[in-house]
Amino acid sequence: MKRTRHQKGYLYRKGSLWLLRYYDTEIGSDGTVRRLQRTKKLAEIGRECPTKSAARELAREHLELINRSRKMPESTMTLSQFVDDRYLPFVEQYKRISTFRGYRNLWKGYLKPYGEISLRDFRTVDGERILQSIAEETSLTSTTLAHIKAFLSGVFRYAKRQGVINSENPMRDVVLPKGKPAGETYAYSLEEITQMLNLLPEPAATIVAAAAFTGARKGELRGFLWENYDGEQIFISQSFWRGHALEPKTGESRAPVPVIRRLSEMLELHCELSGSPANGLIFPSPRGKPVNMDALARDVIVPALRRAGLQWHGWHAFRRGLATNLHRLGVPDKTIQRILRHANVAVTQGCYIKTVDADAAAAMQQFEQSLQYAPNMHLSGTQKLRLM
Repeated sequence: MKRTRHQKGYLYRKGSLWLLRYYDTEIGSDGTVRRLQRTKKLAEIGRECPTKSAARELAREHLELINRSRKMPESTMTLSQFVDDRYLPFVEQYKRISTFRGYRNLWKGYLKPYGEISLRDFRTVDGERILQSIAEETSLTSTTLAHIKAFLSGVFRYAKRQGVINSENPMRDVVLPKGKPAGETYAYSLEEITQMLNLLPEPAATIVAAAAFTGARKGELRGFLWENYDGEQIFISQSFWRGHALEPKTGESRAPVPVIRRLSEMLELHCELSGSPANGLIFPSPRGKPVNMDALARDVIVPALRRAGLQWHGWHAFRRGLATNLHRLGVPDKTIQRILRHANVAVTQGCYIKTVDADAAAAMQQFEQSLQYAPNMHLSGTQKLRLM
């Protein structure tokens, strides 16, 4: 068995610097492994590194990394090489097309200019500096910065699984910089939904009702099929992203959604107007493709709402609205989770149930009334004077 010789390098002083000369390997753009000589600046001579023995310790730490990576020459790949040649092709093959496009946009839009550092040399401090630099040069929200961190973390997890690196994920301890606060999300009230249904023409009214009363995602609404509807529930079997038919987002997303009477009556009329089809898309475009929800909103819904003095907050506000309206009616959060088909209730509670101002005011009034009848809650004379 051939053993890999561990090099010791050549440590020397030049001017005010300690330098280390050693041999390294790297993978070229053509995939060939090359051996080449490098020189690394270790430290300046001074308080940080006054003697050759101190410099030798720095050299030892660096050479340990080099010698370890000689068993894994792929670790010398730059971040750009690995993401473009390995990671993004993996994502494209095994993830949803929408996920791949989103990852590719994050990489090209924000991270690729920082991609010349090798995987082997990438440290936690590098990840933190990259995110800080992006935050300073852009006006990204904290949510988007978190997505960028998650992308880089995924890159190094994949590199470790492929045996390209054999160290902890350098992004694990990276602290997110402060980003622009995310805008407040919106949830349509029952009153707003009723106004929309009275204003909109068909089939926009029925599509809005389906969004509001099922809580289905925009892509799922586009993929509704007549054969998956039995008058009481709709089974979610597909979702459309742009022109791509996709599997439902998660296993939980495959669950059927209940259909209330108001929606079933509208769907029955919509079916008659569509020629009573037994199968196929419930909401097709004039060309028979899944309806373009953004174009419908732009061309039909927004102008109608604007004329009535109402504001459009997007399709996802119907999903939040269903969660919020059910919560206001006293429906348990776990039940709301099942209706929205979330993987866990924390997502439902944290991102979809919105406490509106009226709810908050009513809650505080109820709290105030409860204080009047609570035992041992009478104020002393001194406390009354302090409140005056």
